[in-house]
Amino acid sequence: MGLMGSLLLSTCGTWPVRSTERLEVKIDGVVLPVSVEELGAFVRSPQGDPSQLSRSELSTWMSLLAPESKEGLIRLLKAPVLSRRSLGRQLLSSWGAGPLLDALGELIRVEDGGRINRSLVLSTLEQLLEGQETVSTLDVLEALPAQHLRLDLDALVGAANRWRLELQRHQGLMRAFAQKEAQVQSLPLGGHSRSLGAPLPSTLAVDHRPRPLRVERWIPESPRDDRTWILMMPGLGGDPNHFHWLARSLMKAGWPVALLEHPGSDAAAVQALLEGRQSFDGAAVLKQRLADLSAVLDAQRQGDLNIPGEEVVLMGHSLGALTALLASGAGVVPGMDQRCEGALAGLPLTNLSKLLQCELAAGRVLDGNAMVPLPRAVVGVNSFGGLIWPHGSSQALPIPLLLMGGTLDLITPALDEQVALLAGLAQHPASRVVVVEGASHFSPIRVDGQGAATEGDDLFRLGEELVGVNPLSVQRVIAFEVIRFLNALSTEPSRQDSFHLTDSASTTRWHRLDRRRAQELVDQ
Repeated sequence: MGLMGSLLLSTCGTWPVRSTERLEVKIDGVVLPVSVEELGAFVRSPQGDPSQLSRSELSTWMSLLAPESKEGLIRLLKAPVLSRRSLGRQLLSSWGAGPLLDALGELIRVEDGGRINRSLVLSTLEQLLEGQETVSTLDVLEALPAQHLRLDLDALVGAANRWRLELQRHQGLMRAFAQKEAQVQSLPLGGHSRSLGAPLPSTLAVDHRPRPLRVERWIPESPRDDRTWILMMPGLGGDPNHFHWLARSLMKAGWPVALLEHPGSDAAAVQALLEGRQSFDGAAVLKQRLADLSAVLDAQRQGDLNIPGEEVVLMGHSLGALTALLASGAGVVPGMDQRCEGALAGLPLTNLSKLLQCELAAGRVLDGNAMVPLPRAVVGVNSFGGLIWPHGSSQALPIPLLLMGGTLDLITPALDEQVALLAGLAQHPASRVVVVEGASHFSPIRVDGQGAATEGDDLFRLGEELVGVNPLSVQRVIAFEVIRFLNALSTEPSRQDSFHLTDSASTTRWHRLDRRRAQELVDQ
């Protein structure tokens, strides 16, 4: 899921002629009238000056608020609901727009208490994002072309409390890590030169696509004796070149690698979606990706794809990791509809992958995807599936799993996704989860010319607030841990294998946890 959610047809329209004139604010169960203009002046005034509300019941109520309560209310009204940097425009063009509009519909209603028109809210949000970086609840109130609206501040406070509790859980994970003394671990410096090897391009004719499927083959001069090869899949919006750094490292270590391209959900497709030239169906994309994987496995077994090896390790980033887990036989735990209903009751801003998980569940494409024979192991970078395989279920995979994530990931957060997945899915004693401090959902993606988060020429040229700090250091950790895990497949797993580590050449810290420790963190 390189770009969050499954992206659908972009919505556009003209700017509303009229905006809201009269507003009713429901707070503490009491409905108080106020003009939107006055509310905006109050929120934007220094320290929230109640005099901006004229002589009204709401101004009296605001005057009685404790300073910290008033400041909290102002922060809620000014807090971004959407932003360009958090892929807000893409979210509005996706299945995830539905839960977002439902959540806003609970906060903002028309005068008689009924829900406001969805298409009206959607077009207003789209137009707001065209002209500004972020959109707040107050911005929506001021822009909606409805004369009379009601703002339910009680519901807004309730939603904020849910988000606060979720963030506190994730902050608890970081505090637990911070208390651990880290062992120094030397990592290889820098990436491997392109002169050390380039991919061999191949194409496969497949029944499920009109054009041949392109596959990059990374073949070492001397493959390892364990006869293992690796099939690697980018996430949504990802291209093979984003992971050349990892394929080259694995090839140098002796493993043959097949790196897939997924037309229809790669960078070119996502760019077309953002420009309104193409629509998108998340369930159809996953079905195509599973068919791509099956076709490559069949071609390698039959000798039509020249990659040495007898056993395969499935490896993927985000949606690619979910594809690998599904192909490994992890079936959906019953009760998915009920779990989605609960997860989407309030917009899951601290775990945006829940939107995609529920979209895929609605498309009924998550069951019956197990490959035969099972892969030797699965490596999932920024993997997700916490709703599909909830912690405490009886689902488990008999093969080794390596799941990796970062503490700055709000798309597939480590505690609810990678850590919880290992606790729930892992059965093999060699399974581990690795959490990198300061890493985000986009840290594993390397773009052409990248030396820092904002460098390079690519769809994924993102700022540090999305990529995280020092992505090249994070990528060195990923390569080190993946190679270590693959090497361990041929040996007996260590009984004591939860470690807290730091790179000797940088300040990057990471944590390698076994299933027992993952279980303890989830249960806290």
